[in-house]
Amino acid sequence: MDEQLSSYENQVKYYTKYIKQHPDYDFAGIYADEGISGTNTKKREQFNKMIADCRDHKIDRIITKSISRFARNTLDCLNYVRELKALGIGITFEKENIDTMDAKGEVLLTILSSLAQDESRSISENSAWGIRKRFEQGKYKISTKRFLGYYYNERGKMVADPVQAESVKAIYEKYLDGKCEDVIAREMHLEKFKNWQNRRKWYATTIASILQNEKYAGDAILQKSYTADFLTKKRVPNNGKFKKYHIKDDHEAIVDRVTWEAAQMERARRIKYMEDHHCISYARNQYGDPFYSKLVCGSCGACYHKVAKENYRWIAKAFWMCRNRKLVDGKYLCDNYRLEYDVAEKVTLLAWNNLLDRRSELMAKWKQMQKTGNALEKYRARQFIEVTTDTTHLEKMDAELIIKVLDYITVYQNGHLVVKFMDGTEYDWCFAGA
Repeated sequence: MDEQLSSYENQVKYYTKYIKQHPDYDFAGIYADEGISGTNTKKREQFNKMIADCRDHKIDRIITKSISRFARNTLDCLNYVRELKALGIGITFEKENIDTMDAKGEVLLTILSSLAQDESRSISENSAWGIRKRFEQGKYKISTKRFLGYYYNERGKMVADPVQAESVKAIYEKYLDGKCEDVIAREMHLEKFKNWQNRRKWYATTIASILQNEKYAGDAILQKSYTADFLTKKRVPNNGKFKKYHIKDDHEAIVDRVTWEAAQMERARRIKYMEDHHCISYARNQYGDPFYSKLVCGSCGACYHKVAKENYRWIAKAFWMCRNRKLVDGKYLCDNYRLEYDVAEKVTLLAWNNLLDRRSELMAKWKQMQKTGNALEKYRARQFIEVTTDTTHLEKMDAELIIKVLDYITVYQNGHLVVKFMDGTEYDWCFAGA
């Protein structure tokens, strides 16, 4: 607030003048952290610099307005006072008239610093109560400082930033095209999309956060987290301790609701997929191979992995093998066969061309999905209608198409494979090379 800023400036002027005009003092400098809470010293750069200068014997005495200006954390206050006292450095607290070099000072300091800490706790609780009351009344403001896609216009309304909104839309589109967060982060960098800091550096965690944020669909969920400790300022997820407030159609949406809900369902689908097939991650290495984690063992349900060497020797041609095909006590955990590397692409190409031939038949299914399906099914139906517009048979399968349309291939014994696409269509195939 303006009056607080004025008070801060006045304090700096007062102590500078006071120390410089005192005949017994040499001015060592002003150490002041503007607008930083005294409950924790972690972010108080000037405070920490002052303590460092004390340890380097650049300061003989500290003068401060009150205990609450020095530290609102009782433990921090006492620890620093004792450390400085051991170095022969006294602290004068003007308001409380305490000199830490006085033997009686520490007892009074302990009591008063505890009161300062409790005052901070009371202020924190009152502030939190006030915020929750404003939430109940529908009064709130979303910070857009570190939030990609939005800004506040001159009327104080949160609106979409046209440039940043394109980054958000690209992330949702890439995700629903089957790409994982790591691949999306890499592509966003290569395609020169800018983040909220106007930089090209993207992280998988940032992508995941954007994909789960309801604000991009125009909604706002208030009190998703809360401050668990007023001293450390640590925030934790609100898992039911306090009431959440979900405001629908609060502001301009960047992605339509079907797309946003489809992204949430796709995320849940991937988590279940990893659990069902014992995958460490979902298609994390798809940048190097589009079939990564998309080959499933028909015997044990585990994902296949690519093998480029066997018994510590590089082999001429890589192949796919069930993760559970390993010896334990002289027996294989899974006895399913390995799959030659190029078979996966070959059978997917055959299945896709078969799907193109059946487009007229499948069109009725896709249109029905658009009418009665859930958000993800509606999105997939629209996607398959668009991607099959050209029904020309493919001679070679491209990685982007595999990532987008292929759900997984189940590998059974005796050369039986089942290709399943994202729209639920399946294709059975048998080969003699098992």
